[in-house]
Amino acid sequence: MTQQQLEKYLWGAATQLRGTIDAGDYKQYIFPLLFFKRICDVYDEEYERALKESDGDIEYATFAENHHFQVPEGAHWNDVRAITTNVGMALQEAMRAIEKANPDTLYGIFGDASWTNKERLSDAILINLIEHYSQHKLSLSAVPDDQLGNAYEYLIKEFADDSGHTAAEFYTNRTVVKLMTMIMDPQPGESVYDPTCGSGGLLLNCALHLKAEGKEYRTLKLYGQEINLLTSAIARMNMFMHGIEEFSIVRGDTLARPAFLHHDELKQFNVILANPPYSIKAWDRKSFENDPYGRNIWGTPPQGCADYAFQQHIQKSLDEKNGRSITLWPHGILFRDAEADMRRKMIEQDLVECVIGLGPNLFYNSPMEACLLITTTNKAAQKKGKILFINAVKEVKQEKNIAYLEQFHIDKIHGAYEANKDIPVFCKVVDIDEILNNQASLNLPLYVSNVDSSTDKITLKEAIAAWEGSSVDLKKSMNDLFQILT
Repeated sequence: MTQQQLEKYLWGAATQLRGTIDAGDYKQYIFPLLFFKRICDVYDEEYERALKESDGDIEYATFAENHHFQVPEGAHWNDVRAITTNVGMALQEAMRAIEKANPDTLYGIFGDASWTNKERLSDAILINLIEHYSQHKLSLSAVPDDQLGNAYEYLIKEFADDSGHTAAEFYTNRTVVKLMTMIMDPQPGESVYDPTCGSGGLLLNCALHLKAEGKEYRTLKLYGQEINLLTSAIARMNMFMHGIEEFSIVRGDTLARPAFLHHDELKQFNVILANPPYSIKAWDRKSFENDPYGRNIWGTPPQGCADYAFQQHIQKSLDEKNGRSITLWPHGILFRDAEADMRRKMIEQDLVECVIGLGPNLFYNSPMEACLLITTTNKAAQKKGKILFINAVKEVKQEKNIAYLEQFHIDKIHGAYEANKDIPVFCKVVDIDEILNNQASLNLPLYVSNVDSSTDKITLKEAIAAWEGSSVDLKKSMNDLFQILT
């Protein structure tokens, strides 16, 4: 199949659910079903290869070392396909059996969808879904990792479109993801962390970025935490679908119970990329006041907005030698009064390297303008005591109710970041003292206007004279026109 045919085939299953369940719930059934099919088809492919290598030794062909994942007897796709009654129960039992047979890699990966609820999913609907996916093999030889991974990302985007306001929980605009990855420029062997990883797009893109550059991407150490059970499962499936096997994605609340620790302290990472949920009100502020991991390095955010709790968690989780982070936020984090003291301390400690203002609609299903806050634990000598501001609010393509960055937008912003020099009406390097004198505001218009003031200015007298002159010219041209007409 071509990429387009594959995407149409995979999305075709979701269309069969229309009218029976809410569009926002498609993903909890389609992703596990697709992953189940992939595992079984790859297992069959590996079994046939091992059988051929061993001259028909069936026992050898079932050995664990010949397979990515184990598929226990009775838990294969074909076993479930043969069932015609209580299909949901058969599916659920097969998925649990596969998780149990692969506890280190697949535990909980199929989520907690209610496959046995016949009011939502009748036997007839499930049989149709299974038969739909049975039309084509999803083995590695038929559908390589890259092709299936791209199709999986396509499904994530389609589900985001159908999910309405919940899309932001698991989807970050992929053009912004690309820009963030280019700026962070992860290198082979580095550790990369996303404390609110959603469906894993930011982590995954770091590996794909290295792969596209012809570098060794398998040595990249990927870590993610996600509070939502289904979304964390989707992220893990996303990695496997792309052929990424060295990663750790844990379900849990990052602020309340950070998953990655080292000697009872927060584990530190070379690169952190994040698109945290913004302005969370339901969080344990009281515990953060006395945080056992020392994350309140600048103070405790207000109850109504946990943004700087996430930002401090990110900063505390950075490697002290070469840690660098990039976080997608609404513009309010740059200037809100309630966070001024925390922002001031962050700036005084010379942790902020760059602020990039992006345009509206880049948050999924939200018209707010976005910004990228870039911090580092060890600035280059020429960047110390300064912050680069890039006003790229106009560098965006708007289509109906969505927006994205085109490649030339990405290249322009990334080029300005790399150059770290003043460009009129686009970017400016500003001394920290100037920013602190502005009440520690990082509000972009204070430092970079996107109105071109470099053109020659004229006096009021000159402007009036020019207007009078244009009036005379207009009157003369009208008289000439009347003479021609008469």
